[in-house]
Amino acid sequence: MALADWGGARGHMLLDPTVVNLNTGSAGPLPRITFERVTDLRTRLAHAPMNFLLREVPPLLWRARERLAGFLGGDPHRLVLTTNVTEAVNLVASSLTPAAPGEILLTDHEYTPMRWCWERMARRQGLSIRTFRVPTLPADPGEIIDAAVGAMGPRTRLLSFSHVLSTNGLVLPARELCEQARRRGIVTVIDGAHAPAFIDLNLAEIPCDFYAGSGHKWLLAPTGVGFLHIGPGQQDSLEPAQVSWAYEPPRGSGPPDERDRFGSTPRLRRLECEGTRDLCPWLAVPESIDFQARLGHQRIRARRRELTDHARRRLTDWQGLEPATPESPALSGGMVAFHLPATTRADALRTGLWERFRIETAVADRPEGPLLRISANFYTTEAEIEHLADALKELLAG
Repeated sequence: MALADWGGARGHMLLDPTVVNLNTGSAGPLPRITFERVTDLRTRLAHAPMNFLLREVPPLLWRARERLAGFLGGDPHRLVLTTNVTEAVNLVASSLTPAAPGEILLTDHEYTPMRWCWERMARRQGLSIRTFRVPTLPADPGEIIDAAVGAMGPRTRLLSFSHVLSTNGLVLPARELCEQARRRGIVTVIDGAHAPAFIDLNLAEIPCDFYAGSGHKWLLAPTGVGFLHIGPGQQDSLEPAQVSWAYEPPRGSGPPDERDRFGSTPRLRRLECEGTRDLCPWLAVPESIDFQARLGHQRIRARRRELTDHARRRLTDWQGLEPATPESPALSGGMVAFHLPATTRADALRTGLWERFRIETAVADRPEGPLLRISANFYTTEAEIEHLADALKELLAG
């Protein structure tokens, strides 16, 4: 496959030809090679379940853990595999016990279930929730850092923020925010749902306490792939959501952070083990990593930039929609959002785009007004963006 042959790359994806998929930010389609791999693994699980789980899974699981950790710039001995970012963040929120009274600090763009997660923690532990406003169209990361630092105070116990905002695709300066929090003794939990494969992520450079992520978006891994990377000094702060076979290490187990015979470590397995379950999505992660590596991760990100630039031109020219995402490469990537007319009903527009034009994209109501978010990936075409522009012109006019 030629590196720049995006039509050929599109042919290696499982895509419904009747659907315009502009919503990788919610869930990405699968490369054919990943689908074939996870299907083969599930076939083996179905044919001989115990042989597969007891004998075949352990080396495959460690391989997947090592490959994912290497791709993320993390440590496989500190990488807990989860179903998604929601499970990972809930694991942290249900385990930590910050000193009360105090507060949990969030941005005003956090994903709703994550905000609910922290609100439940606050209620249980006598804490309060406070948000700070992320600057609109910041010119540089410094504006975001200043806003966050201005909100930190002596009562702040924990800071949680999205590395990439799901609302508009704004990339936050994670390293600098964590550095500022650490100087003040504030625990940091990053919701990195969109970051893996969306940006050039290197966890070794981000001094956070916990980093959670998902694989079913830009990494193009199967549904059911998530992770939690545990920062230094936090290894003993988590309790498993479920008590299962790994709660107590088997007799003869080695040190808690040493690779074990289950494809994990005693410490990680204690957090991962939920009894009998389908681990096949985790095991197919290497295929998704390798698929995009063959295309070239930097080339993919450059292609996304071409497509979002095209979307900016097309959607601002025909009706003057105002972008809600900065153009700076330091602050954005393959997602670009636009402010819609104030009278727009987000649910009606979303339904109209799907039912009349078979376009899958994100439309949401926000305090600042309704937003349309386009997620462009290498398999997106300029013609699909043109189709969206024409559909919007018709639907908004009506």
